Amino acid sequence: VELNACPGAGSCGGMFTANTMSSAFEAMGMSLPYSSTMAAEDVEKADSAEKSAFVLVEAIRQQILPRHILTRKAFENAIAVIMAVGGSTNSVLHLLGIAHAAGVALSIDDFETIRAKVPVLCDLKPSGRYVTVNLHRAGGIPQVMKMLLVHDLLHGDALTISGQTIAEVLADVPDQPPADQDVIRPWDNPVYAQGHLAILKGNLATEGSVAKITGVKNPQITGPARVFESEEACLDAILAGKINSGDVIVVRYEGPKGGPGMREMLAPTSAIIGAGLGDSVGLITDGRFSGGTYGMVVGHVAPEAAVGGAIALVQEGDMITIDAHQRSLQLNVSDQELEQRRASWQPPKPRYTTGVLAKYATLVSSSSVGAVTDLDLD
Repeated sequence: VELNACPGAGSCGGMFTANTMSSAFEAMGMSLPYSSTMAAEDVEKADSAEKSAFVLVEAIRQQILPRHILTRKAFENAIAVIMAVGGSTNSVLHLLGIAHAAGVALSIDDFETIRAKVPVLCDLKPSGRYVTVNLHRAGGIPQVMKMLLVHDLLHGDALTISGQTIAEVLADVPDQPPADQDVIRPWDNPVYAQGHLAILKGNLATEGSVAKITGVKNPQITGPARVFESEEACLDAILAGKINSGDVIVVRYEGPKGGPGMREMLAPTSAIIGAGLGDSVGLITDGRFSGGTYGMVVGHVAPEAAVGGAIALVQEGDMITIDAHQRSLQLNVSDQELEQRRASWQPPKPRYTTGVLAKYATLVSSSSVGAVTDLDLD
């Protein structure tokens, strides 16, 4: 079983965080065509590595710098491809952080704008049937990009590491995927008509939160809050059978500052699935998730609990509504009640007071802007 599930070295096989980000880098022009989807132990990989080294040396000779490639258009291309392949929620956090480092203006709302225009074209795990190697054999990221380019959802004039534009790189790629496969769907028969990574806002997330909204059986959940101050406390409750169908789990103080570090919550979400509650329970957190997470889960809730965000004010039994269709995350209590709770809220003692994690917690910004640590240094 293990040898079939993990046949060799490399990243997890589905369109989880690692493969999502490598696909994004290919879409941005920072890596060579097809390089992000080939199997780690395939003979193609050695050839790709050799070609990459050659192209890198040529880029240095031509004085092509990362900042020439990492433009606003490149980031928009990456977001479009992430939506088309059904990529990880973590890509929102990562691209916001990379854009900040590159000096490119990119906001969490840009993801929602592009999501509404781009269909999910690839039937990939965790919510679909296939893995990334199947995508590679069906045409890889270039095939997906060509389909987006043909429908004016990609910037063809964006520069790549080879010195060519995106349009030039894709010139020989067919407009439609091969007919003898169903990993990449034809344009007129997508997996979903719109992108899957939605930005949810509301009084629980005024700066935004991130959720995968496609493939869930219950896109709207209203239920009583089950509040936990850490991932461990939440996991213990799930394993003890204390979570019921219809509950909305709240895991807080796991954000960039509160964690600190915003660790991924694979254990609680996996335990929910294992308990048979994946389609009937909601989970919201100021932390983040594994790229393999499935179900009505909402992460990156901002402002986070550690800075007094509304998620810190939720009480056990409060009714919470998660509405994927309306892209809303709402705590169903009055504004007056929220203000009263906010007035009495006290931040908890920091988990670290010395060392690197204490410094990080002091410097790190909101997940809604990429959880970067140099936002206010100027």
